[in-house]
This record gives sequence, structure tokens and C-alpha cells, in this order.
Amino acid sequence: PEPGRCAHFVQRKGRFCRMVPAPGRRFCGEHGQQEEQNDRKRIPCPLDPKHTVYEDQLQKHLKKCNSREKPKPVYFVQDINAGLKDVTEIPEKQVSLSSLSNEELQNLIIKLKKASNGLELHLKEQILSHQALQEALNDPKNGESAFKHLKQQASILGNMEKLHLLGPERCFVEFGAGRGKLSHWVDVALQNVENVQFLLVERATTRFKVDGKHKRRDSVFERLQVDIQHLCLNKVPILEKKKLPVVGIGKHLCGAATDLALRCLVESYTTCRDGENEEPAAKRSRTAVTEVAPKTSADNESSTEDCKPVAGIVLALCCHHKCDWTHYVGREFFKSLGLGPVEFHYFQRMSSWATCGMQETTNKASTSEESEDQTNDTEEHEQTFRTESGSDTLQGILTVEERKEIGCLCKRLIDHGRIEYLQQQGYKA
Repeated sequence: PEPGRCAHFVQRKGRFCRMVPAPGRRFCGEHGQQEEQNDRKRIPCPLDPKHTVYEDQLQKHLKKCNSREKPKPVYFVQDINAGLKDVTEIPEKQVSLSSLSNEELQNLIIKLKKASNGLELHLKEQILSHQALQEALNDPKNGESAFKHLKQQASILGNMEKLHLLGPERCFVEFGAGRGKLSHWVDVALQNVENVQFLLVERATTRFKVDGKHKRRDSVFERLQVDIQHLCLNKVPILEKKKLPVVGIGKHLCGAATDLALRCLVESYTTCRDGENEEPAAKRSRTAVTEVAPKTSADNESSTEDCKPVAGIVLALCCHHKCDWTHYVGREFFKSLGLGPVEFHYFQRMSSWATCGMQETTNKASTSEESEDQTNDTEEHEQTFRTESGSDTLQGILTVEERKEIGCLCKRLIDHGRIEYLQQQGYKA
């Protein structure tokens, strides 16, 4: 070990721990259990075994441990956006795709193509941009990953502007906010706009947040650390107080999170405020190489003040393989096609085949600061590509191009169920 550093060797990292031990000790507090002490012993924390604590200080530690259960906020309502309540309909554990026989796989593909017949399968790309990000996009210090995410954020803002959703008197709710970059750029795009609020919904504790660095006094940023599944928007104090129209946005809502966010806005929020507004003036845009809703004005000042409407929803969809029948908003659409939870399970797994062509693409590391926070997302997607499209069952049955086509069909079918759900709720999607 280095002089003055902990003597514990970290096998996973292949080096010694670099923490500084207390005077007279060989190990730091985290690895102190390895040092023989007659009077004190360190044990794993029962709340989070990733760290240790002195056994004689356990009760004191449990009162302040960061992993302890914290008081629930006022906007926490258990499973309000969960969806399926009938446990008998929840599917049992399904077998993997690789366990299916060739005949079973072919039957699934036939069902998929029959269900997809008549759907709009080839969506028009509308990759737009926004002047608020031009300087950042032209920064030569950007790595490949940082540039990719900036282009996606610029396209989302461009589509929001096309839908007239970038305006005053709005409350932008970013679902799956992470560091809050999307809200940051929306705020930059609204420099001269008054009375704008941002609610950043993220269930995890996030480092290097950017929303705390805004100096503008006109815009208000507030974080809601809660799972979307339990978020009741109409109980959020800032929404109760100002009653601004809500614009739901999201750049990375993996699978079921998209359905939870839609239900949070369309059902648990809008329904609570419903009564006089019979037809919402909201439209939903699916950005980032999918489709965009027709141009609309989202000015809702004419609507009843007591009813806090959803002015629009703009979500970039991803990770269809992480969808869940329990939370999926398009279950009625699937049932109308004679499909159920079993077919849904296989279709959402097969949706990852749409990225088969990306297997050969190696992920290049970026040294820019902008790309650091995207590493986990990229690794997650890369892992998905390798595991889902490398099934031995597919060898000799389907080519890479055929798998990509089937994967895209699965995505379109799942997304069409979401569109049907929104249309049934009175939205134009």
C-alpha cells in the first residue's frame, strides 16, 4: 500500500484502498474489520451491506444511515400509477426466448405480423434542433457521446417549439430527470419568459445536478425524489399553489417508466382536475426518430383555472424490452387483437432485436465532462444488444435484417397501444 493509506487490497480494482486510516491504524474505517481489535468489531450495515459499522454503534448508526427509510412526502401515494390491480391477470414467470422451439418462435412472429397489419410502421423522422443548444453543439471539446445526447436534447426542444409548448405560464415536469440536463436546456430556451416552473422527478439520489446552478430568479426548480409509480402530481404543493398547465417531458424513460409517466399525467393528475374541461388541448409528441404529433397550440389560458390541464407530453421512447404488462397502458389494445400477457412478454423481449445492427459497434470512450453521466446508460444499452439478439435459437432461422425488422414491429405495436390509450383519453397522439 501507499504510505499513509489503507492496507486493504481491493480485488475488484486490482489495487490497494486509497482511504486514509486513523492515526495508529493500518486500515481505514471501511475496512477496519480486518484489523484485529479486542474490544470493537465492525459488521455490515443491515440497511445496506455495502458499508460497515462498529457493532457497538449500530443503533446510533441506524438513526442516521443514508439508507434508512425516510418519511414519505405528501405527494407519495402507494401504487397510484401502477395500473393493473387484478393479481390474477399478472402473468407468471415466462421462459426465455432461447428456450422456445423453432415452431413456437415462428408462431409468435406470425401473430406479431398479423397484429401489426394496418399499423403505421414506417414513421417519418423529424430530427429538429434548437438555437439554445447551438453553441454547445459546436463546442469542439464534445466527445462522441456528449454530442449524441446534445443532438437528442436539441431535437426534443425543436419538437416542443413546433408544438408551441415552449411558452410562459408553464410547469415543466421532467420524468426520469437524472442530472436535469433536459430541464436545463428548456430553461435556457425560455430566457425571456416569465412564470416558469420545473419539477424534476427522479427516484435515485443524483450527483452533479445542474438544476441547482441556475441563477435566473423567474424560473423555479424543485426536485421530487420519488418513484413515478407512487407520484401524485395534484398533491405537489407548488402545483396546488400556482395551478399552471403542465408539460410532461422525458429523454430517457426506460420501458415501464413511460407507461407510469403517462398514467401519472393522464389519469391520476388530469382526472383529479377534471370536471369542466371535457376535451384536453394536449398533444403528445414522440421525438427522437419516431413520430411527432401534428402542430398544435398549447395555450390553455382559456380553460378553467380550477382545472389544471396537461398542456402537452413530449417523451423520447426507449428500452421497450423493459416494458411490463402490469404497468402497460395499452393492455386493452392488446386484448382487442387477441393477445395477452404471454405474447406481450415475448414481444417486449424481441423488441431489442431492432438494435441487432448495433452489436458490431464498439463503444468509444469520451473524455469530455459532458459524457461522464451517460456511461451507465450506454453500457446498459450495449449489454441489452449482446444478450437479446445473440440467442442460439435464432441461428439459421432469421437473418440480422429480419431480426431488426421484427424488433421494429414489436416496438411499433407496443407504442401503438400507448397511442390508442391516449386517444381514448381525448388526446391527439
